[in-house]
Amino acid sequence: MKSNIKKEKRTTIYDIAREVGIAPSTVSKALNDLPSVSNKIKTLVKAKATELNYKYNFNAANLRSGSSRTIGVIVPKINVAFFSDAIAGMEEACFENNHRLIICQSDESYTKEVQCVQTLIHQNVDCIIISLSQETRSTVHLNEVKKNHMELVQFDRVDESFESHRIVNDNSQASYRAVKHLIEQGYKKIAFFGGSGHLAVYNHRKQGYLQAIKEADLNIPYNYILDNALKKETAQKAAIELLKYKDPPDAFFTVTDHSALGVLKAAISLGLRVPDQVGIMGFSNEAFTEFTFPTLSSVEQQSKNLGKAAADVYFNHVLTSGMSDKDARHFEMRVIESSLIIRQSSERVPTL
Repeated sequence: MKSNIKKEKRTTIYDIAREVGIAPSTVSKALNDLPSVSNKIKTLVKAKATELNYKYNFNAANLRSGSSRTIGVIVPKINVAFFSDAIAGMEEACFENNHRLIICQSDESYTKEVQCVQTLIHQNVDCIIISLSQETRSTVHLNEVKKNHMELVQFDRVDESFESHRIVNDNSQASYRAVKHLIEQGYKKIAFFGGSGHLAVYNHRKQGYLQAIKEADLNIPYNYILDNALKKETAQKAAIELLKYKDPPDAFFTVTDHSALGVLKAAISLGLRVPDQVGIMGFSNEAFTEFTFPTLSSVEQQSKNLGKAAADVYFNHVLTSGMSDKDARHFEMRVIESSLIIRQSSERVPTL
């Protein structure tokens, strides 16, 4: 059944020109505050635009200028504090530079990530900022970004073999400092719950753990080191199994706070005292780490700064220089330094 509701026609510069009695080109110049139009005409045109409820057509204007003034970002999860904070940093940079931000979520799916890339290409964005999904083992799809003469910035989870700008944390050093803290608190049997081995970010965090363990000359059983334990449920199940051993770990370093939360739930379910009997250190400083009992120690990644830096690579390094992807130029690599947030789960109270 057809609707009888008639959609109202959107006001254009031609409607304003007809009402005011001047050329459409003059209306356009007046709305853009060009100096070739008198203040009297500008005032008249803007008043009529307000009266007719005229809305500026950014897409049409950007099409004429050859730039969409839009950046697209693809993140694995929007509802994770690290990524939402990073997006906030990107939005701040976009606002400062009069650009818009289009947000896509891969939901940790390679297939969805490929679709997101295609969507942003069709949206004709000027730059795509991406953090790879857990399933992403090949970045061939990112070649499409370059083929369409768009800029590409990878952040956090990056493919180090793919030539692009990269913004990352000091993951190896951050993990090293976190494990050193546990060792300094007297823990000697520190288990490691890691992530997907094909992603550089988790390999670097594992390297930092191993470096600290080696320097302290600690003997860690092979089964204390577990990859692909990013989810709370996976970490909780694995921690319960380890903590039931005859010689269990006395601490856990995990590469995400969700894993750390799983370990905390496991310790509590077994009646173990944290941090007296089991120490826990996570990574990312998710919001919930402040509200658990005991509170969870973590690594602060400065995620908002990291997100802003990713967008600023485009605004400061690419946009202002006028370089394109076909120019022979240096791809920027920036490392954002992390810091330790020490809370109750890893700080043993010294005995008198």
